[in-house]
Amino acid sequence: MSAAQDERLAQARAWLRQDPDAETRDELGGIITRAAAGDAAALADLDDRFSTRLAFGTAGLRGALGAGSNRMNRVLVAQAAAGFAGYLLQRTSGVPTVVIGYDGRRNSRRFALDSAELFAGAGLRAILLPRLLPTPVLAFAVRHLGADAGVMVTASHNPPDDNGYKVYLGGADAGSQIVSPADVEIAAHIQRVADAGDVSLLPRSEAYETAGEDLVDAYVAATAEVARAPFGVQEMRWVYTAMHGVGWETFSRVIRAAGYPAPRVVDEQRDPDPSFRTVSFPNPEEPGAMDLAFARARAVDAELVIANDPDADRLAVAIPDPGAEGGWRRLTGNEVGLLLGWLAAREARREPGASLACSLVSSPGLGAIAAKHGLDFHETLTGFKWISRVPGLVFGFEEALGYLVNPGTVRDKDGISAAVALLGMAADARVRGTTLAGLLEELGGEIGHFASGQVSVRVDDLSIIAETMISLRAEPPASFGSRAVATADDLSRGESGMPAGDVLRYRLADGSRVIVRPSGTEPKLKVYIDARADSPSAAASAVAELESAVRELLAERG
Repeated sequence: MSAAQDERLAQARAWLRQDPDAETRDELGGIITRAAAGDAAALADLDDRFSTRLAFGTAGLRGALGAGSNRMNRVLVAQAAAGFAGYLLQRTSGVPTVVIGYDGRRNSRRFALDSAELFAGAGLRAILLPRLLPTPVLAFAVRHLGADAGVMVTASHNPPDDNGYKVYLGGADAGSQIVSPADVEIAAHIQRVADAGDVSLLPRSEAYETAGEDLVDAYVAATAEVARAPFGVQEMRWVYTAMHGVGWETFSRVIRAAGYPAPRVVDEQRDPDPSFRTVSFPNPEEPGAMDLAFARARAVDAELVIANDPDADRLAVAIPDPGAEGGWRRLTGNEVGLLLGWLAAREARREPGASLACSLVSSPGLGAIAAKHGLDFHETLTGFKWISRVPGLVFGFEEALGYLVNPGTVRDKDGISAAVALLGMAADARVRGTTLAGLLEELGGEIGHFASGQVSVRVDDLSIIAETMISLRAEPPASFGSRAVATADDLSRGESGMPAGDVLRYRLADGSRVIVRPSGTEPKLKVYIDARADSPSAAASAVAELESAVRELLAERG
């Protein structure tokens, strides 16, 4: 056995000695035994688990559950909690207050309890949410309680074996997710804890508080006010799925308070289930994820379908469409974003300084809406950590099914408040004798018809993504198919009026747009395509041609 392998075994044994979790201890112990006997697969497994650490960034931590520094586990969470406590103590005068929430994924409650005990042990005031709840309730709690920070244990819509650790800051950050340089500073504190060694020696205390039900009641009341049901919609038929997540309990209370008729629920997906047994991937964007919802909608002759992702911070919407397979079509995140942005613009057009905002990969149609209604418009880097900080914000969205409709209450994407706003639009349309599809046509007649598409390439080796981005920078494409590139922007240089990001943007001569970037949460290279035309079919045709050209380009560069 080589010296490097001996060192890796020593590293794994040191980790094993401090691990408080019987399951991951057994997992790692078996791998160590096989590796010590010279098993090549076990040695490779150890190398994967310990050659690096899950990086703490502006999305916090997220990764697969398991033993090792490159996995989500109780040791890593303890290091993160102790490091974050050190950061807050250094940053805050007096005793910092931190709120901790968790969803229904494997180990979420255990990670949250560990965090609460470690925060309390470090001298912070730690407040644990009363039970598993949606991520937007945690984001709400940071503002509502005037806390200095919040932690949400969730992996959102990631695969079932993942979990994560999302961080918010109060005070001047107003309950938004962290941005640089806070992420770098927190990561440095975490690394110091890891370098110090055994997490079992960190002080713990059970003197944390548990928030009362009045906190959840306050979120429900505030969210119900987003859009009260108009008179005459009690016969509206709609379907809801929680995608095996934590959305249903809270959402059902909100819609009841707002006066909407109860939905027909996808019972198989209503309650939290960490195995996500009816879907291969618990993300409403993924093929097949909404099949049960569509089947339920067909059975009850529904007018629309609403879905939340597992932690209920995202919203998916589907409408009847005779031309679609199965008779139902999921609206794109851009279509929902433009509808909600249109609603916000009409309500805010007399507010001085009111702004609409979206990430730079989302539809430019929101800018057209802002211009039409005399509002400010901002494009940001991807992530609600940036969108939520836009001055004068009344609405913001991302094409990946994220919408911020109630910035005075929640400074993050919120799939529940967005669903209420969308229900309000659908109900008003119904009263007027039209539908969401009719509203999209009406909006297109006002600002032009925008269409969007996406090419997403999932990889096992992240170096493939890096090499593709290097190739595109070294030799920018002159065209996408027959459509010439007018300008090519490399946003990593920070020359666009926003913080630098690993993003390439191509504006085409015909007014279309292509944007390439690595995913921030998954091993994917993502390409976003937008086109505008005088009709929906012409815009869709332009997007289809560009998608084909993008796939051809990536095949050449990959």
